[in-house]
Amino acid sequence: MDIMGNKNEWDSNLAFILAMIGSAVGLGNIWRYPYVLYSNGGGEFYIPYLIAILVLAIPFTILEYGVGYNYKSSFTKAIININPKLEYYGWILPVVVFIMTIYYSTIIGWDGIYFILSFFKGWGSDPNTFLSHNILHSTNSLGGIFHFLPLVALSMLVVWFIVWLISHKNLEDGLGKVSKIFVPILFITMIIIVIYSLTLPGANIGLNELFKPDYEALWNIDIWVAAFGQIFFSLSLGMGAGFTYASYTKKDIDLVTSGLYVVIANSLFENFAAFGVFATLGHMSLQSGIPIEKIVSEGASLIFVTYPQIFNVLGVIALILGPLFFFTVYVAGITSMLSSFEVLSISIQNKFNMTRKKTTSILVLVGALASMIYATSCGEYILTITDNFVNNFVVIFSVIIECILFTWIFKAEKLIKFLNSKSKTLKLGKWWIILLKYIIPILLCILWVEGINDIIKDTNNQYMLIFVILLAILLIFTLILTVLKPKSQNWFKTEERIK
Repeated sequence: MDIMGNKNEWDSNLAFILAMIGSAVGLGNIWRYPYVLYSNGGGEFYIPYLIAILVLAIPFTILEYGVGYNYKSSFTKAIININPKLEYYGWILPVVVFIMTIYYSTIIGWDGIYFILSFFKGWGSDPNTFLSHNILHSTNSLGGIFHFLPLVALSMLVVWFIVWLISHKNLEDGLGKVSKIFVPILFITMIIIVIYSLTLPGANIGLNELFKPDYEALWNIDIWVAAFGQIFFSLSLGMGAGFTYASYTKKDIDLVTSGLYVVIANSLFENFAAFGVFATLGHMSLQSGIPIEKIVSEGASLIFVTYPQIFNVLGVIALILGPLFFFTVYVAGITSMLSSFEVLSISIQNKFNMTRKKTTSILVLVGALASMIYATSCGEYILTITDNFVNNFVVIFSVIIECILFTWIFKAEKLIKFLNSKSKTLKLGKWWIILLKYIIPILLCILWVEGINDIIKDTNNQYMLIFVILLAILLIFTLILTVLKPKSQNWFKTEERIK
């Protein structure tokens, strides 16, 4: 409970599950997964994908929930409880996740623009040129930082206002209500879009292309790295959201089953989205005569170029499906952004004894101002580098340390009895500890090395300059939050639910 008496606790276990599903289901499911599935063997990708769920997603999700529930506090305070000398590390993850939250607002801002455009297909006949020249005025030159984009900035400020509107309220009045309303809407709208996509002429062309066998792919280590990487990023494993949300749960929570629900819901959503993407790509291929491999893409191009191209082909019905699609992306982005925003917010509340409203207001102001760097002509370029810095460099390394701390120092074994006593489904045992202590850290090290290799491939002097600036920002702000004296008497006090 914070100092104003606002209760940081979900009013039901359903609220926690829906909030976690909202956190997990985000842009990575819609704009990343379909391309990853297609480019890594199609149907054969499901073998390493399912193994990644079993070996990485489920065990690590349960670990985060268990430790978060145990300490009923922020990630940073829990790290201090484990070892007071590790406070600096305890701030690294919340700060880097906040950096991610800032650029996430940019992508959601772009989507907000396209939501309006979708009512009249305002992107015209050449969506690619429209995005790069009319909306983003993209350039890879840092000189573009002086070319401000008012429309993009305004759309991003709307996103930050929505985040403030929801997050500054009591937990249940804000995040709880939003999760109960918008997560079901998110799934319903995606179901409508996909079902319609599957009825389009040529849908089978896209699905056949997606699932055509490529048995040789299974012998390529890249497909396994891609599968584990997708699960890691799709579920935002180790980014503190699951830890934080689990700390707000009631005593009767079944964390194991809740974790299973979240992992399954996330997987169903992204696979359902992939079916819809390739069904519509099949229709587009049939109409245009262009092979699917020439039009399939990933990232911003999939959402803001390929989909508008598809809507151009669909005719009048696109005036309904278009707004539905961009609304779905917007909701998915907002729910994920809310969870990542919460990680740093609750840590600051804990240490400095600040109210939820004050903390949220300060962070929204800081985030909104910092995000303006992306409302420039070189914003997309800086965003790409920042995304690589956060996901391929800092977060994976931080999670490796987190996994070691929670298993070797905290001793995750002591969670097993409690988790099993509440679980109505899966029972944990030595297999869970072996995965967490040995297998998962090794897999994450492989992912980290792969991420570093990707960064090295793209490196030039300008890239490295931005990378070094980001690293300096992370280290300096982490240091500031560490050395500032706590105003809470309980900051160094150890509190555990599970003895």
